[in-house]
Amino acid sequence: MGRVVLFTLGGTIAMAAATDPVNPQLSGKDLVAQIPGAPEVLIRDIAAKPAGWLSFDEIALLAKEIRQSNADGYVVSMGTDTLEEVAFLLDLWHDGDKPVVVTGAMRHPQLAGPDGPANLLAALQVAGSPAAAGRGVLAVLNDEIHAARWVRKGHTSSPAAFSSPGAGPVGVMAEGVPLFHSGPSRRQHVNLPVREAKVGLIVATLSSDGGELTAYQMDGLVVAGFGVGHVPKSWIDPLTELSQRMPVVLASRTGAGPVLNATYAFPGSESDLRERGLIGAGQLDPFKARVMLWALLAAGATSETIAATFTG
Repeated sequence: MGRVVLFTLGGTIAMAAATDPVNPQLSGKDLVAQIPGAPEVLIRDIAAKPAGWLSFDEIALLAKEIRQSNADGYVVSMGTDTLEEVAFLLDLWHDGDKPVVVTGAMRHPQLAGPDGPANLLAALQVAGSPAAAGRGVLAVLNDEIHAARWVRKGHTSSPAAFSSPGAGPVGVMAEGVPLFHSGPSRRQHVNLPVREAKVGLIVATLSSDGGELTAYQMDGLVVAGFGVGHVPKSWIDPLTELSQRMPVVLASRTGAGPVLNATYAFPGSESDLRERGLIGAGQLDPFKARVMLWALLAAGATSETIAATFTG
């Protein structure tokens, strides 16, 4: 196995068994010590937080540390609540061939069969494997390997909570070896932040009156529309006005499948909203679309670049 650096951020995987209720207290050294016959690994403890406490700024600093580290691969251990967003953001910023693997745990040490040690070992094995090179950021949990672009948490507590809707895992673990189903998939690159940016996310719901849209004082907005990209009638005028002064990205609240281009034509449909200036998110779910829009705005991208990145 190649030389691997472990960056720790906290989360369930770092919960101490002796505390009640559990809190993220374990260091990277503690985590590795739980693995029977653990491989040698360099450790960098960054934070000990629940995943929901992490910020874009902290992940940007982590991305810079990864760039500056001299290793064959990198593992990030963290809470699972925002793992899909952190993995995708790191993937947008990662411009090298060395693998970065994000992992966590669904079952803390006070429960029977905690999955943290097994997930961490698998992540270290993937990060240290030449077969993972050039694949960008991967998420490894439950002996499955997922691309950062597609991975999503779909259950509150199951050890099999993570999947990649519409794409499936890119590989699996077998006898400590990563087995990939195919070659590296398409990735996009965004420059590191150079400015502050705020991006909102609003979800279309039955009988929404659109009043909440007038409260948005942001640099950009992601709309999680119905189905293939539809919104309530009351949202049409506010979204039209917002799209004239900021990038507004249209995703689907379903979490799988693409936003369409020109199938429906009624007011508030995907084709109508595109004509009003909204940008389609393609196959990105609303959470990933918000991450990408924030990253682009923080990098100083123009409106034309933002639209081209989402449609590219």
